[in-house]
Amino acid sequence: MTASTIVALAIIGLLAGVLSGLVGVGGGIIMVPLLILMLGFTQHQAQGTSLTVLVVPVTALAVFNYYKAGHINWKYALVIAAFFVVGSYFSSKFAVNLDQKTLKKIFSIVLIVIAGKMLLEK
Repeated sequence: MTASTIVALAIIGLLAGVLSGLVGVGGGIIMVPLLILMLGFTQHQAQGTSLTVLVVPVTALAVFNYYKAGHINWKYALVIAAFFVVGSYFSSKFAVNLDQKTLKKIFSIVLIVIAGKMLLEK
């Protein structure tokens, strides 16, 4: 892994962690699109790697299927997971003090931005 790849993985992990703690999203909505857009992963690789980050215990069987098909990047998943923990911890401390209306607006904007990026991608 290059230094720029580690930085990209750290950004993905922190952003997923922050948004997970803030508005309850992270895997499919954040990590998958960013792995595709920032690191050039295929959809399968991004989904497999994102699921691996969140493996215990909810996605274990899905990860096993992606593993059998060869669609998991274990090194990347571990780096993202480490930063995800940090981001989600600190952002959740912030989010619990936000009112519901503000939190809903943040969540909606996140969904719109990600959906727009995915729709407009070539």
